[in-house]
Amino acid sequence: MKILVLNSGSSSVKYRLFDDGTTIAKGLIERIGESGGDASDHTEALQHVMESVNLDGLGAVGHRVVHGGTEFSDATVVDDTVATTIENLIPLAPLHNPAALSGIEVARKLLPDVPQVAVFDTAFHQSIDPAGVTYAIDADLADRWQIRRYGFHGTSHAYVARETAALLGLPATSAKVITLHLGNGASACAVSGGRSAATSMGMSPQSGLVMGTRSGDIDPTVIFHLHRVAGLPLDEIERSLTRFAGLQGLTGDNDMRTIQQRRDKGDPAATLAFDVYTRRIREYIGTYLAILGGADAITFTAGVGENAPAVRAAALQGLSPLGIEIDPERNNRGDRIISPDGAPVTVCVIPTDEEAEIARQVAEKLTT
Repeated sequence: MKILVLNSGSSSVKYRLFDDGTTIAKGLIERIGESGGDASDHTEALQHVMESVNLDGLGAVGHRVVHGGTEFSDATVVDDTVATTIENLIPLAPLHNPAALSGIEVARKLLPDVPQVAVFDTAFHQSIDPAGVTYAIDADLADRWQIRRYGFHGTSHAYVARETAALLGLPATSAKVITLHLGNGASACAVSGGRSAATSMGMSPQSGLVMGTRSGDIDPTVIFHLHRVAGLPLDEIERSLTRFAGLQGLTGDNDMRTIQQRRDKGDPAATLAFDVYTRRIREYIGTYLAILGGADAITFTAGVGENAPAVRAAALQGLSPLGIEIDPERNNRGDRIISPDGAPVTVCVIPTDEEAEIARQVAEKLTT
């Protein structure tokens, strides 16, 4: 089946065309609506996509949608009702869902006879049991305002967990894998039998691991303190915790490569940031080992996870009593398996491919 995957951002559209799982075209349209940009709006951007690639015989368009709330637990064919539901979820993802919805609306107009399928970042985590998604706050308040853990990076965690099981020759339906998606945004996931059992991001992509510009887990009292005592307005606090926190807040840099270079030169701020970053990963690994009752594998993926041997080594430091070790030579080479032969827990490095996962889910939705 020929499938066009679209990832529509507020000012960009990333596209990739698959034919029976093989990529035959891809590209990126940037600075939409900006002076000198590639397109004036999303309609023009998608028209450019359709003029750039051969869509003869197109079977479907798959759209990445960040937030599906509790309404969507798998890939969903878009109709008017689905589009309205995605629009109603905008308050939960005000930066992401509007762009995805624009891409869907334009694609429906330009390709009215082609099925449009929404694939949600949150859907994979709908399998987490109630105890893992419920916050201990007033239940009526939580229900009224849809406050709960949703989790994100679902397409990446699903893809990487399945690829890990395949690499190790384990049945995907029984493998226990801890997946670590470490990019500018970062999240951890405990996957049991191909289903999410726990994940670090919560109601938003703000919680969990330390990220490039986001704080990750933080005591909510910090917000009250900054508002009441420091006198900062809530908008400024939100901006600080999402854009100027994480590695950026600790060092002034959000790129792990730069931080490692500074750390190697003895920079104390970079050294502390590196230690905070890797300790948080280690804490989540320990938690997920308990949730899963042990693990067959721990897998690193995404920009930092795939390319930073020092991060991988530090994140797993001291875990040998739990059967978790790294072979330094394999780690530095970036082998697919970086643990020693015979280690009780296999440590892997597997490149993620969210577009391929979206295409797979679209094909599965339309052929089953």
